[in-house]
Amino acid sequence: MTERMFFGKTIRLIKGNIALVDADAIVNAANKSLILGGGVAGAIRNFGGPAIQQECNRIGPVEVGEAVMTGGGDLKAKFVIHAVGPVYGEGDEEDKLARATLNSLKLAAKHKLSNIVFPAVSTGIFRFPVQKCSRIMLRTSIDFMQENACPEEIIFCLFDDQTLDIFKQTLIEMS
Repeated sequence: MTERMFFGKTIRLIKGNIALVDADAIVNAANKSLILGGGVAGAIRNFGGPAIQQECNRIGPVEVGEAVMTGGGDLKAKFVIHAVGPVYGEGDEEDKLARATLNSLKLAAKHKLSNIVFPAVSTGIFRFPVQKCSRIMLRTSIDFMQENACPEEIIFCLFDDQTLDIFKQTLIEMS
């Protein structure tokens, strides 16, 4: 585990399955239709039960860069924030990923959540490069912490050692 303090708040990096993390909110790396398919969304569907998909069906579709919130179903997390990240190569991907991250953080702040857990959004089947993702998501998070009281802790739950190592290196460079 790696963590750094910024403006009295914490960014923490962990390895694991985001669907198993006990937090106020976890972030789903969502598609525009909010269909919980594979990857992070599939884990959320498997561990969270059908209630999350039912809520998503009432909300979707959602534009790339936007974020919406549902209950956590059977997850340990109280809420799921569905952040629609870009498909790499679709154009303006860096801005879209930054907006998806920022809009997720804004929802957490609006609901006064003390913590939020992100995956490496868009780095799976959407093929966004992990190095770029780490820079964008961490920079957006640090900047948000400077201006906002909530969340007090931003956690990045990363699925494998390679992704965790890239995020660690980026966090160290930004510290």
